[in-house]
Amino acid sequence: MSSWLDYTINGLIVGNVYALVAVGLALIFGVSRLINFAQGSIYLVGAYIGWVAVVQLHTPLPLTIIVVAATAAVVGLIIERFGLRPLQNSVRIAPLLATIGISFVLDQLVMLTFSPNPRALPSQLPDVRFQLGGGTIGPLDLLIAGVGISSALLLFVFLRYSKLGWAVRAASQDRDAAMQMGVDVNRVNQAVFGIAAALGGVSGMLVGMYYNQIDTAMSLQATLKGVVAEVVGGAGNVPGAVIGSLLLGLVESYGVAVFGTSYRNLFAFLLLVVVLVLRPNGLFASARQAPPEPLTGTFIAPSRPVRIPRWVLAVAAAGFAVLPLFPVSFYVLQTLINAWLLGMLALSLTLVAGTMGQVSLGHAALLAIGAYTSALLSLTLNVPVGLAVIGGGLVSAALGTLLISPSFRLRGHYVSIATLAIGEIVSLVILNWESVTRGPIGISGIPPLSLFGYDLISPSSVYWFSLAVMVVLALLQGRLLTSHLGRSFRAIRDDDIAARAYGLSLSRYKSLAFIFGGFAAGVSGGIAAHLYSYINHETFNTQQSILALTVVILGGLGNVVGAIVGSVALVGLPEVFRIAAEYRILIYGIVLLLLVRFRPQGLLGTI
Repeated sequence: MSSWLDYTINGLIVGNVYALVAVGLALIFGVSRLINFAQGSIYLVGAYIGWVAVVQLHTPLPLTIIVVAATAAVVGLIIERFGLRPLQNSVRIAPLLATIGISFVLDQLVMLTFSPNPRALPSQLPDVRFQLGGGTIGPLDLLIAGVGISSALLLFVFLRYSKLGWAVRAASQDRDAAMQMGVDVNRVNQAVFGIAAALGGVSGMLVGMYYNQIDTAMSLQATLKGVVAEVVGGAGNVPGAVIGSLLLGLVESYGVAVFGTSYRNLFAFLLLVVVLVLRPNGLFASARQAPPEPLTGTFIAPSRPVRIPRWVLAVAAAGFAVLPLFPVSFYVLQTLINAWLLGMLALSLTLVAGTMGQVSLGHAALLAIGAYTSALLSLTLNVPVGLAVIGGGLVSAALGTLLISPSFRLRGHYVSIATLAIGEIVSLVILNWESVTRGPIGISGIPPLSLFGYDLISPSSVYWFSLAVMVVLALLQGRLLTSHLGRSFRAIRDDDIAARAYGLSLSRYKSLAFIFGGFAAGVSGGIAAHLYSYINHETFNTQQSILALTVVILGGLGNVVGAIVGSVALVGLPEVFRIAAEYRILIYGIVLLLLVRFRPQGLLGTI
């Protein structure tokens, strides 16, 4: 019984930490209707500022909290002023993508400044435990609870009794009406981002003290947990974010008690998916609250696509095909092989996100399904590698569509959140399903690529095979987009209500798009598995999903040729400047920010 009380206390304490992140996200969403994916990066910044204050400057704890909150607030103000305010009149997807790019930049800057090595962050409090019933509680637990409760009370007083708080509430209820009544919305946004960033930074510091460790990989999980808590409670609902955070902390803690630590995150994302399916507006949203608006219609930036003559495409394809016949280095061929594999994933995502309007942030899950299927078919059932890769594509298409189907009824940012959660669930299932996937050990000894009994061992043969598969997939997708089916996809993307009025079944066409897209991604994952010869649950991660999204935006959403051009550009450019290899993720983030700001339609334009 005492252990369960300890798990309850732990769940409530962790829930208080999540609440600091989730409340900030709820404030921003309430005013800007924006899921701020950079909140976890501010959490990371707060953790490392806390480390500098405690370890290097030896500041007392109250001063450390003030320094962290102030520094994080300044970062939040900079993000709002220079990263998001210029996008106020852009397409609705632009601010969401900008926060992703900002998170890339902040995470990389922290890593370059402090190195990726974990660091210990002492709590500065006595290491004692007090008896509470059958359980125990420590000073740090009380501090976290006190910070969480006091932050909630101060926020309540601010929103209820201050003029700026009234302006925040007015803007969250009706932004246009608030502007007409003279509310300075820019000032409101600044206040909200400053408060949210301060809460996020303090949260990162407290988590570092609680676990006595910080590292540069902690930002993504913080963002995901904050988003889960906010959506469970109700997006934009501050009290709901607090309750959702406590519920999430308890669910995770009890899940660990029953199943073990490796299942902690799995329960969090399962809770999110269940809430999104059964009550998309959140558990504590008003019953009369309107459903979220779709990102379609205003999703695609208006543009005229760049039309490339077919003969130019044919010449380019022939040039790449004969490249291995010339004296080129293995390094160049390997770089282009990576570009062709990324191109297959980009083809999949540009169909789903660009043509269908379903922004997927968990697309790397399709790679993982294809890779594991192909590897297991060839290793355990001795299926020829060529057929195993095709099998990986088919299983990825079927299983991926089945997993993503609950999100078909969602709209707006909730589609992106659901796909992100499903991607994380797939990775966690791979980690824990040891009897099939071999768990954290991964799968090794995967046979090399072969075709009709001939092993593709030389770099040139692998290059030709990957290029041929990508070209075939591109031709099939191009033919699909010019058909009646492709026109139906674009109709649903541009206006799903009008498309439904004309008799189009949204779920059916979304399923078809994910089937075609899932097959291309699964084939790419299958080929990658046989090239790597070893895969595990971390091989295909969320970072690859974001990279693929950057590629399709760079080339032009819905643009088949643009997906390939974007892949070559984004894979090749960092390789050209080898001295900048450690800045690769920073380059990706800056490229995404510049594209969203200055050319959201991409290099070749959207279709």
